[in-house]
Amino acid sequence: MATDVIVPTLGESITEATLGQWLKQPGEAVKADEPIASLETDKVAVEVNAPTAGVLAEHVASEGDTVEVGAVIARIQEGASAATAATPAVEDRTAVGKAEAAQPPEPAAAPAGQVTPVGYGNHGEAEEGGTGGQTLSPSVRRAVLEHGVDPSKIKGTGKDGRVTKDDVLLAAKTQPVAKAPAAAAAPAPSVSAPVSSGRKEERVRMSRLRQTVAKRLKEAQNTAAMLTTFNDVDMSEVIAARAKYKDLFEKKHGVRLGFMGFFVKAACQALRDIPAVNASIEGDDIVYHDYADISVAVSAPNGLVVPVIRDAQDMSVATIEKTIGDFGKRAKDGTLKMDEMKGGTFTISNGGVFGSLMSTPIINPPQSAVLGLHRIDERPVVRNGQVVIRPMMYLALSYDHRLIDGREAVTFLVALKNAIEDPTRLLIDL
Repeated sequence: MATDVIVPTLGESITEATLGQWLKQPGEAVKADEPIASLETDKVAVEVNAPTAGVLAEHVASEGDTVEVGAVIARIQEGASAATAATPAVEDRTAVGKAEAAQPPEPAAAPAGQVTPVGYGNHGEAEEGGTGGQTLSPSVRRAVLEHGVDPSKIKGTGKDGRVTKDDVLLAAKTQPVAKAPAAAAAPAPSVSAPVSSGRKEERVRMSRLRQTVAKRLKEAQNTAAMLTTFNDVDMSEVIAARAKYKDLFEKKHGVRLGFMGFFVKAACQALRDIPAVNASIEGDDIVYHDYADISVAVSAPNGLVVPVIRDAQDMSVATIEKTIGDFGKRAKDGTLKMDEMKGGTFTISNGGVFGSLMSTPIINPPQSAVLGLHRIDERPVVRNGQVVIRPMMYLALSYDHRLIDGREAVTFLVALKNAIEDPTRLLIDL
């Protein structure tokens, strides 16, 4: 008996998705509720689980196809085993393959400049002994081909032990490069044969997430009257507090004490004092929020995602750090939920973790402002008439000038700066 695998409900107002990756191939055994495919929506990747145990009989949709909610994308043969799941057509092809194997094929030369890693066929798909039957995503396959590493020797850190692009890049740095199998000598080219210059191009379809990001950012530029105001902040006191209490903090709360907890807490106080920065425009109305739902940008395998810390104004620094840490872990595993990405009244983006010195972030509509954090550099500053070295960070507030005046933007940044340079203010609500 065959059971259809259908596209699950993806969330409010989302009717379709892109089939990003098949995690199971026809003929492979699957367990009930085991992930067999990954779908890309406008906001996040969603895994499709097997409705029953059995053997994956066929793929009805291909990677890259747009599929609607409720559409059949695969079928599972219940009660079958992997050894007996092959269709007659597959058995016939297997027999033909055995017959052809009896006669050695004529050696064919590999195209100039092409390297086939160990464990991979012409299409970059895993062969027996390659990755233990694991299907690699297109980005991982490209990384394997580019760096010439053997995927069977890479220990995956992704969900269910899957190999990620970061795993491949790390292996390329720490492991010897896998040598390609020797190919038969190609016939000598004629004098008129073109010589390869080694220049390559690759065309990759934009993911649904990247398409949505591009569309929304361009809409923000076209709609909002965006302006960015800068300030800098002395991180000495926060760094000292973190160094003094980080061990006790981690022991008590089970999470590391970072800088984001301080900035989110300081931002909540500044948003309360400057409510326009936390507001939004709806038609001809201004909507003010008496709560702070802070969107925080975290890194995911397919790019940055922006989950929301709900009611951050009521949270302690410890609770904020726990929430951000959970978001980061689940973003890497691809298990963030749609509802966790919706809403948000203000965004904080920390480009400093990637080494950014300064930037002009783009607001995320319908929000009216976004705070950009940057790397910490030791720079000379004047304190009490003396030039001293301090760990300084640039802050950037991009805002919709239709709603937020320059005075309000500067006042917000100054309030944030004062709280970070004197964290005691966060405790006594100044």
